[in-house]
Amino acid sequence: MSGFYVTTPLYYVNDRPHIGHAYTTIAADVLARWNRMQGNSTHFLTGTDEHGQKVYRVSVKRGLSPKDHVDEMVVPFQKLWDRLNIQYDDFIRTTETRHTSVVQALLQKLFEEGDIYEHQYVGWYSTSAERFWTEKDLVDGKCPESGLEVEWIEEKNYFFKMSKYEQKIRQWIEDHPQSIQPEYRKNEILGYLNSKEIGDLCISRPLERLPWGIPLPFDEQFVTYVWFDALLNYVTAIGFHPDSSKQANSFTEHWPASVQLLGKDILTTHTIYWWSILFAAGLTPPNQIYAHGWWTIENQKMSKSIGNVVDPNLLIDSFGVDPVRFFLMREIPFGGDGNFSFERFKTRYNDDLANDLGNLLHRTLSMTTKWLGAHIPKLDSPQENDLELDQIAIESAQKITTSMENVQVHSAIEALWPLIRAGNRYIDKEQPWRLNREGNTERLAGVMRRCLEVCRIAAWQLSPFMPEKSRLLLNKLHSSEPTNLNSLNGLQEGAALEVGDPLFPQIKELPEQIKKILGIEDAPAKTPEKNKEPGMRRIKSKVFKRVPFCSGRIVRATTNDSGTILEVNIGEETVTIEGDALNQKPQDLLGTDVVVSRPNSNEDFQKIILKSGQIKKAQAHPNADSLLWFQIDIGEADLRSVCAGIASKYDPKDLLNQRVCLVANLKPSKLRDIVSDGMIMAAGGEQLQSICSWPETVSVGTTAVLFGSAPTALVSFKNTDGSLQLLELSEPTIPGSIVR
Repeated sequence: MSGFYVTTPLYYVNDRPHIGHAYTTIAADVLARWNRMQGNSTHFLTGTDEHGQKVYRVSVKRGLSPKDHVDEMVVPFQKLWDRLNIQYDDFIRTTETRHTSVVQALLQKLFEEGDIYEHQYVGWYSTSAERFWTEKDLVDGKCPESGLEVEWIEEKNYFFKMSKYEQKIRQWIEDHPQSIQPEYRKNEILGYLNSKEIGDLCISRPLERLPWGIPLPFDEQFVTYVWFDALLNYVTAIGFHPDSSKQANSFTEHWPASVQLLGKDILTTHTIYWWSILFAAGLTPPNQIYAHGWWTIENQKMSKSIGNVVDPNLLIDSFGVDPVRFFLMREIPFGGDGNFSFERFKTRYNDDLANDLGNLLHRTLSMTTKWLGAHIPKLDSPQENDLELDQIAIESAQKITTSMENVQVHSAIEALWPLIRAGNRYIDKEQPWRLNREGNTERLAGVMRRCLEVCRIAAWQLSPFMPEKSRLLLNKLHSSEPTNLNSLNGLQEGAALEVGDPLFPQIKELPEQIKKILGIEDAPAKTPEKNKEPGMRRIKSKVFKRVPFCSGRIVRATTNDSGTILEVNIGEETVTIEGDALNQKPQDLLGTDVVVSRPNSNEDFQKIILKSGQIKKAQAHPNADSLLWFQIDIGEADLRSVCAGIASKYDPKDLLNQRVCLVANLKPSKLRDIVSDGMIMAAGGEQLQSICSWPETVSVGTTAVLFGSAPTALVSFKNTDGSLQLLELSEPTIPGSIVR
């Protein structure tokens, strides 16, 4: 039996947990469960990072002490891990004495040994990132990490001699090529080391500026920099102490960690900072740092300011715990970036769980109990199809083991699916209904037994990913030990079988709470023919969602003989878009908030009809506080009845005669008994910031066109003189905010 120690990063408690936190923690839980299943002595650590300037500022704003604030903020994390069935062995908080006392002991030791020294700091400081920056680090005079303002500081501080360990870090990576994964993340760190000297690390903050943190034992007018404090949790939690006589036996049992999981944004701190501290403490780095990518949401960067942060509790409420765990582990290669889409969740669930696995389980259990009684039948002598299924089971088990040992959780699931699909094909080939009709009970028993064995293997191999559903299936099969997972001979002949309800019923449509977030309402409602533009093809909301729209801000505008060239900030990047000449002068375009379309092709955009409209009547919705009800002129015979969820920001009387952009060819729906025939485009998602608008030079009922072309273009209208006019946002809007 070998040891396995896995950690997540400590999550900062200044906000509620989101899908990114859940992703890392589920992955760690999957690895821990799998190693326990292999008989390995396993320790799984997670926890919360509770010091720092951001925590202090929010606590002051809330009128709470920092400790009361973090005591409250840690609860949603603990509750979510409980809901997600996370079986951690330890949950550490950086405010616990078992952590703070050891941090102080190590600080004192390093100070006495000369690895920490006093120095007068003069330079730039970013409150948002809680970091010092040199002049060359700044981007346009702002923090390179957050993009926010920095301030000039001159103050005494204490520094850790991080530069002393630069060469040792290089050598460690060279001698241990698997120590940073995936491979391209290792290359990023080597590139960072090769691009500049790492310098020393300021590990203090003056008490007068930040009265919340672990006091420096050698100068209590200072507290410890949050990263120096938080990183040490991985060893303080398992009994480390710089005085070996005070060190717990559990430390040497667990350290070095087998794998430390984290997001790519904190890779530098978890290698250069963390490993320098470990070397200074006389310890070795973990066996492996595994940095995974980020999730985008509906093809947009996840951001609280944009309004598209996905609450894992909503996913659990909508789909159940195990499908959420399965999707996050299955959908993207572990290590890379991925996109979360509710429609994709539905498709993945139906294809993999309801159809492939669910179909196999239901057919196998129901046919066995119906024709052979509710007991595990006897194997017969193997035939050609049986041997083929045997071989697939062997290969699947080998690939799953290799994948899990290499932290490729998505590959482990992929390696199981050929066996599940082979099980369904095996049923189709052997036709148990024919065997039953012919009275060939011996062969029928053998066929159904092998199908039950495939179900057993699938349940055990999926148990780290879907523990509750797997437990239910294993109970049906009376299988209690994860043995013979490469063999179709692991069930106890004659043991009782249970059928029960299907474990994975089809998701026919998205739950109502998800539809509300996406702005979907597909309940049919007829629209008078006279309101339909000739040739207008009505589309479902999912067709509209295939074309992502977001807000952008024009930061540069020039013209040439062929038209206008714009540089547009869309949050995570600045894109260049070229198109026909615009009505506005370049200097008048600077700072304008516009609507960016990112279709896969121009044809995708052309399926959507966006119309310039004007609100003629506006009132509160009689049956829903969050909705407003409008009558909108888009140049048709009658006004359009449209409901919009913008009551949180706008008073209906303020929107009278407002020029808006309407998605005109959506299939009509009923929202709380009122027909809604179209959708007003607005920016910000749940954090509504603005609505889309157009100037008087555009006629009511004009159809939108693209300025530029796929994959990145701007939504625009033609003026009455034929020139192009960009669709604008009514108020300043954070670049990259979702528009729908």
